[in-house]
Amino acid sequence: RADRALVKVNCAAIPEDLIESELFGHEKGSFTGASRRQIGKFVAADGGTIFLDEIGDMSARTQAKVLRVLQDGEVEPVGAAAVHHVDVRVVAATHRDLEVEIAEGRFREDLFYRLNVLPIQTPALREHSEDVPVLVAHFVRRFARENNSRERTFTEEAMEALSAMPWRGNVRELKNSVDRLLILSPGGEIGREAVLSLGGADPQELPSAMLSVKTLKDFRERSERSFLVHKLEDLGWNVTKTAQAIETPRSNLYKKMDQYEIRRRRPGKAEEE
Repeated sequence: RADRALVKVNCAAIPEDLIESELFGHEKGSFTGASRRQIGKFVAADGGTIFLDEIGDMSARTQAKVLRVLQDGEVEPVGAAAVHHVDVRVVAATHRDLEVEIAEGRFREDLFYRLNVLPIQTPALREHSEDVPVLVAHFVRRFARENNSRERTFTEEAMEALSAMPWRGNVRELKNSVDRLLILSPGGEIGREAVLSLGGADPQELPSAMLSVKTLKDFRERSERSFLVHKLEDLGWNVTKTAQAIETPRSNLYKKMDQYEIRRRRPGKAEEE
């Protein structure tokens, strides 16, 4: 389907009363304001691919109609007496943990299993921080090109500080921060102090045990483990609530717990390090 249509839909950005019309189309006069016939996104993607972004924000009513398309290949436009048959590849994405959404009654389990044929977990930037220098170099080049200015450089210490930051907003947050540093920092080279002004931790405020590690990788792993244990203890070792609180899929939290050998402390015993 590479040479066929690719239709993109942001389910979270379309108002609830319009999403069915957007996805499945409508006939002229089928509702107030329907002054013309509209072809839906599924029909427009017939033979190609439709990308449903933020599908976890879709209402239960719309979920049921999407399920029908996936099961039977049938699209029923709003106000139409007949259905359209389509052959569409569906790619869906969401920032929500759909298994949690199912457990709490906000997402259909049967739709989840229809979609969950080839799942791809996209890791947060903080989980592959070795890519930060490459991304920073890309953003620096793009900023210079777009603003007709010379390329700036970051010191090694500045790059280490950027790599150690949590980046809750992932690549978008990193790009905005690099742009801000390039705009506000004087001179040709951007140092560690400028990066720490973004909100990073000053090493002087870190426990000495954290500073005794030899490599950035060791520091990152130890700090991440300490953070996860703290959050789990704070939430009574409820993995679902902890995953929601730190904004990561529950499956990823379990993976991290296995990786760092995190186990709930037994009463009267200290947790093994």
